[in-house]
Amino acid sequence: MADQVVEILSEEAIRRTLNRLASEIIERTDHLTDLVLVGIHTRGVPLAHTMAQQMERLEGIQIPVGALDITFYRDDLDKIGTRTPAKSKLPCDLTGKKVVLVDDVIFSGRTIRAALNAVLEYGRPDLIRLAVLIDRGHRQLPIHPDFIGKSLPTAREELVNVQLMPMDAKDTVELLKPI
Repeated sequence: MADQVVEILSEEAIRRTLNRLASEIIERTDHLTDLVLVGIHTRGVPLAHTMAQQMERLEGIQIPVGALDITFYRDDLDKIGTRTPAKSKLPCDLTGKKVVLVDDVIFSGRTIRAALNAVLEYGRPDLIRLAVLIDRGHRQLPIHPDFIGKSLPTAREELVNVQLMPMDAKDTVELLKPI
């Protein structure tokens, strides 16, 4: 069965959205020296790096960025199948830090629940916030992002496909609608 593909965000729109998210995080963070961005593998990691680069351009402060793999914290491993975990790499002890978890799409909220459990393995942050490129709704848990690039109401059977270079051929966000 084929899908109808609808482009939601182009490369330029993604760039603008990440710039806006970076600015919003700056505005809502008292002391940027305490801020750490933590990207959730896979596509949350390049998003976090891009936002940190924009923050450095705006504020002249280098924001530490980490990468978090949540594979062993998931409650749906039986449904998603076997996967090779990526390596989590956090730039520092997170105790006392203001952590912003970064992910590409939030759907049920289960990935974020797992990320919250995983991040606590690296210290006890003063604050944890969530930034997502796309919020497609359909939450199963009481989790809501603090920073949203684009709210995209979807049907459950639709898929959101985020592609980011260099892991993908282009930067785009597409909605895949079953035909």
